[in-house]
Amino acid sequence: MKIRILLLLLAVAAPLCAAQRRLVLIDEDGSGPGGSNQMAMLALLQSPQVQVLGITMVTGNSWRDEETLHTLRMLELTGHADVPVARGAVFPLVRTQRETQLREPLDGKVAWLGAWGEMDAQGTGATHSMKPREPYAIPPMPEGRPSIQPIDEDAAHFLVRQVHAHPHQVTILAGGPLTNIALAVSIDPDFAELTQGIVLMGGSLNPETDDPEFATDPRHEFNFWFDPEAAHIVLRAEWPRIDVTTVDVSIKAMFTQQMVDAISKSSSPVARYIAAWSQDRYYMWDELAACSLLAPSIITKEKLVYMDVDLHRGPSYGDTLTWSETSKPATGVRLVHAQLDVDLPRFRKMFVELMTRTEGK
Repeated sequence: MKIRILLLLLAVAAPLCAAQRRLVLIDEDGSGPGGSNQMAMLALLQSPQVQVLGITMVTGNSWRDEETLHTLRMLELTGHADVPVARGAVFPLVRTQRETQLREPLDGKVAWLGAWGEMDAQGTGATHSMKPREPYAIPPMPEGRPSIQPIDEDAAHFLVRQVHAHPHQVTILAGGPLTNIALAVSIDPDFAELTQGIVLMGGSLNPETDDPEFATDPRHEFNFWFDPEAAHIVLRAEWPRIDVTTVDVSIKAMFTQQMVDAISKSSSPVARYIAAWSQDRYYMWDELAACSLLAPSIITKEKLVYMDVDLHRGPSYGDTLTWSETSKPATGVRLVHAQLDVDLPRFRKMFVELMTRTEGK
């Protein structure tokens, strides 16, 4: 009798536990293999707290179609092939590669061009050259081509449909340029308000660093810069809450060799993927945003500011704008939680544990 009661309790508890998992939609510029974009997605896919409803792809660090294949292959290799992937915007709303190229002699060179940069000799990253790359060409994929396919639905409509299917239950993680999210907001005026909020990696206030990319241009950040109009639309939408993982906090979180060594000790599919393909020791931009969604208390300092993006066509086009309550313009700017500092040991421990996790969800 006791065994029957226990089994009954377990049967009832299982769906309740599943129902309590946070629903998340991921919007990413999923360059790969490995790297910050893929590891951020894995942080949420690996979490027992989260159900990832789907992943939408946007051009940013690389072109959309290449990113889509890298992401599909990552999902295959790590045991998450059941997660739907939708292709989104190929180009920003307004900014163009050609315009940016023509402005370069007047405004100065941009440190990181993402998809608009020339691939290096190994095909693994974008250099600072403005040599055009074919948007729909797929370079060699060292991890192999995926056998699974993206869904037929476009990213913006997929996002809208999922939010309406789960009103006031979905949190969005936006790790790339905000083109897809802006299109969803434009399609459906209720979209943002029907979510639980958005956590986005973007923006820069005043990072304390010797890194010349930010020390000499402290308000510049790639995701906002690549599609300023999209960032402007998203930052002004009626989200219940906006959390922004800024450059200021991201540069404090480096992906270290010690972390790689710890992850590599595990034989889990995710750990094997990271050991094989996440070789860059660089800032953990999107991973930090993902982990702050899972555990907001790892962020030890934030600043409440009104945030927008500079849309004037000049050297500051795409720069982050912020105001206090007393200085804000009367133009509908929204209050955001700008993250500034992190409990680094706790974040690193949390990330390693997620990447080596083998238990079922």
